[in-house]
Amino acid sequence: MSELRHAEMFLIRHAPVAGAGRLAGRLDLPADLSNQAGFSALAACLPEGAMLTSSPARRCLMTAEALMPGLAVRTNERLWEQDFGEWEGLDHTAIPDLGTLAPEALADHRPPQGESFRDLCARTTPALLDLARAGGTQIVIAHAGTVRAALALAVGSVAGALSFHVAPLSLTRFYVGPHGHWSVAEVNWQP
Repeated sequence: MSELRHAEMFLIRHAPVAGAGRLAGRLDLPADLSNQAGFSALAACLPEGAMLTSSPARRCLMTAEALMPGLAVRTNERLWEQDFGEWEGLDHTAIPDLGTLAPEALADHRPPQGESFRDLCARTTPALLDLARAGGTQIVIAHAGTVRAALALAVGSVAGALSFHVAPLSLTRFYVGPHGHWSVAEVNWQP
């Protein structure tokens, strides 16, 4: 059995989607890179020598390049955002109000032809655990759902992770101890 290592995980939600106002999910839309001051401030917080992994979404890859130009980026399909099925591309005002659902029901709710947040966690968690097992410092550029999946690992509750706000171009940082325990260092830090 191999020994687990300590890891520091920097999870960054991609920059705002260009032409925001619609549910992007699995739509491969570009990022709005106009917040140069925000990119500079966030880049200054990132450690050198870290491994960089990204969702293959164009908005994530654009964010990675803007934050760390020239650094090799590995992509991982499991880090894609939640599949919102028939809701993809809808204006946010056209999406049904799910605010009346209890947290567990919300975590299990699947949009038509889509996946639930619990499904996203089942897909994304193994990728996050693989990165943590590699040890060292890991930077992950992904989506709000991916960051919440990591929060679910730390707080031990898939439904509970849905109560965290994850803004575009924000940093959420975790420490992962040698026994695999995730602890939250900071959530939703924005430059």
